[in-house]
Amino acid sequence: MPHALLRHLTQHNPRMVRGEGIYLFDAEGKRYLDGSSGSSLVCNLGHGEAAVAEAIARQAAVLAYNPFHCSHAEAYLELAAKLVGIAPPGFGRVFAVSSGSEAVENCLKFSRQAHIACGEPGRHLVIGRWQSYHGNTLGALACGGHTGRRKKHVPQLAAAVHIPPAFCYRCPFEKTHPSCGLLCARALESAIHRLGPENVAAFIAEPVVGAALGAVPAPPGYFELVREICTRHGVHFIADEVMCGLGRTGRHFAIDHWGVAPDLIATGKGLGAGYFPMAACLIAEGLAAAVEGRGAAFEGVHTCCGHLLGSRVGGLMLERLVERRLAENAARQGARLLSGLREIAGRRPAVGDVRGLGLMAGVEFVRDRETRAPYPPGLRLAERVTDACLERGLIVFPGHGTVEGVAGDHLLLGPPLIIGEEGIDELLAILEEAIAAVERDPEVAALSR
Repeated sequence: MPHALLRHLTQHNPRMVRGEGIYLFDAEGKRYLDGSSGSSLVCNLGHGEAAVAEAIARQAAVLAYNPFHCSHAEAYLELAAKLVGIAPPGFGRVFAVSSGSEAVENCLKFSRQAHIACGEPGRHLVIGRWQSYHGNTLGALACGGHTGRRKKHVPQLAAAVHIPPAFCYRCPFEKTHPSCGLLCARALESAIHRLGPENVAAFIAEPVVGAALGAVPAPPGYFELVREICTRHGVHFIADEVMCGLGRTGRHFAIDHWGVAPDLIATGKGLGAGYFPMAACLIAEGLAAAVEGRGAAFEGVHTCCGHLLGSRVGGLMLERLVERRLAENAARQGARLLSGLREIAGRRPAVGDVRGLGLMAGVEFVRDRETRAPYPPGLRLAERVTDACLERGLIVFPGHGTVEGVAGDHLLLGPPLIIGEEGIDELLAILEEAIAAVERDPEVAALSR
């Protein structure tokens, strides 16, 4: 038995030894198409990018680490400038950390500290959404709404408020967009009224929900209304783009699809692209100026803030994103992926819904398409499909909780942003074969309508 603690999402965890482009290779020489870009939506540049390894080696040979509390370095300054260069209008500051959870935590901290600096110390509550995921640290878990990951830690979590998700396939208000009047967004204002605006610091949301729902974008008009509500009540809007940012959805940031600018953005995963743990908070210039103008300083330093090796990797990733037009490729190949998934849905009765944006796609499974009834949680259908994909040389990311956080199975798909048409077609072919194999399983077939 290995001493390393493994995350047993599948029955068989292969030992990976090499990566090249969109593929990984295990110790036995078997090839796998990385259909989830790691765990997950991390490896935007693909695997085995020699220039990235060389950049890390060059920086490490000169200076690998500097004491952040009393110094800075050029690599970090360059990274910050490149991030601001692709950010929505109004962003001017960057605070780099090591993970998406840290990025979210520091967005929450900056919001709180900004309210204190501006003379509103009562603003402390964060409003999140059910069936969301913002990280695995306790602060991020508290504002997140991932039932499966929260429930064991509820006694440890800080107070947070949650509103229903923007999830049209299973609308919590049993309405249809656009005649719904965006009740899911208006729920935010109702929550602020009930809590008292003077007590609310921030609202946090993923523009495209990742792990908790499986690539669910908010409907048109949602974030425009959210932005109006937050501005009206002095509440900071935090966009969690750890999964969906940096070209993944076909724009540099997913929130760009709605044409609004949040106050804070958390980004990560793809920033280090799997080559180095890297993430960042992006802070609107006006918000940063409000804090600094009152003589306050941000209290949120970590051991590896602005790490030089990570900064080099992040800077190079952003260069590749722009120079190789990876966001445009994500839009183009994402359209091919979603079109292919819809065709699969037409042939495979277990597929209830297909959704996504760019190279961030989701497949939800149901045992009855008409009623949208999920498979029993104990069947763990998403894991069965994941295992079947793995056996056939495709890596996907399973998820649960689309039905009130406790039932429902889905897959999250998001291959590297460098993928081409042949890779998309290969992914689709393996996925359909795996779904068909699981549908034929007697235990699954007995529950399906």
